[in-house]
Amino acid sequence: MKRILIVGGGASGMMAAIAAAKSGGKVTLLEKNKQVGKKILVTGNGRCNLTNRDQSLEHYRSSDPSFVARVLEQVGMYDTLRLFTEWGIFTRSRNGYLYPYSDQAASVAEVLRLEAERLGVKMALNTEALEILRTEEGFQVKTEGWSYPADAVILTTGSKAAPETGSDGSGYQFAKELGHQVAKPLPALVQLRCREKFYEKLAGVRMDAKVDIFVGEELLVSDQGEVQFTRNGISGIPVFQVSRYAVRALEEGKQVRAVLNLLPLFDEEQFLTFLRDRVEKNGYKTGEQFLTGLFPAKMGSCILERSGLGKSKKRAGDWTEREIGKILETILAFETEITGSGDFTQAQVCSGGVELKEVRPETMESRIIPGLYFAGEVLDVDGACGGYNLQWAWSSGWLAGVSAAASGEEKAV
Repeated sequence: MKRILIVGGGASGMMAAIAAAKSGGKVTLLEKNKQVGKKILVTGNGRCNLTNRDQSLEHYRSSDPSFVARVLEQVGMYDTLRLFTEWGIFTRSRNGYLYPYSDQAASVAEVLRLEAERLGVKMALNTEALEILRTEEGFQVKTEGWSYPADAVILTTGSKAAPETGSDGSGYQFAKELGHQVAKPLPALVQLRCREKFYEKLAGVRMDAKVDIFVGEELLVSDQGEVQFTRNGISGIPVFQVSRYAVRALEEGKQVRAVLNLLPLFDEEQFLTFLRDRVEKNGYKTGEQFLTGLFPAKMGSCILERSGLGKSKKRAGDWTEREIGKILETILAFETEITGSGDFTQAQVCSGGVELKEVRPETMESRIIPGLYFAGEVLDVDGACGGYNLQWAWSSGWLAGVSAAASGEEKAV
């Protein structure tokens, strides 16, 4: 039996442990926390959006989309559903987002733990890997009180995001010490900080908007949904979805701006017609009264100020075409300069990680160190909100586990 040592007991680590044990390996899993699956418990606001029916590659971000595609082709969403159904998880779909029917992330972590125990996985809890050494026989993984020999090691240590769950970036250091390159980890799925001072007045406002991220005149990415305005910038799901692109552009020293369409159901011509009709019917109202019913009061005041009408006592019916045009521009193209983001404690995942060119997508094995495997967030792959980071954990973890135990034989789900 091959001795498989897994470092990290999160989603990918648990999946790798089960796959390796089911494939005949003698598996030991090291987890620094007092329980496995700690980060799983906080996913999906505690409900665990474990995968998504829409598996378009655009939802997975990396330096090599073909790498992700080759992994998902081998172990995909339907394999995930089959496995979790076998283990007792009945799923429900919310617009393609798949959750356990119990709506409890704890149930997902529990069935993984039970299956690992059933297959004889040894789980060493409260045990932190301190060093990974290569030996003539394979590897030695040192902890504070023991040194574990292994024929194969699978690194599933996660990223630097959400460090309260145990993700401290140690896997990056292990990878570097073993000769791998690591793309700089940066926060992703995180709120963005903006330069303007008016956000202090907008704090707490939530509204539907389209978010475009620009570097110069180049549109990098867009998303739409409920945007949350904070004391220093913008947050919410659509901001999370575009944040990794903004953060990486800032890291490269580029100027980044976001342009928000605050009424995305209209195009410019439709909205101009709408505005003129509204002026005709509500021309007796002041600016703030005119915007009541369209926007929260805080946002209405901000729109007027940015349009140059903040101190004006003019009735809407007295607005000039230029003033109407300025209000239209402010609403459909609410521009803001991005200066930074929340830190790793506020990020759900990271962009960056172990370079994909140094890993075999067929097996998740290192191209540099035979017998060393990677899975999950430690790699340079991050997903959008919607179950994609967990699907990557399940797919890469299963493939790494089966491959590590297979001794060169055919690897299959």
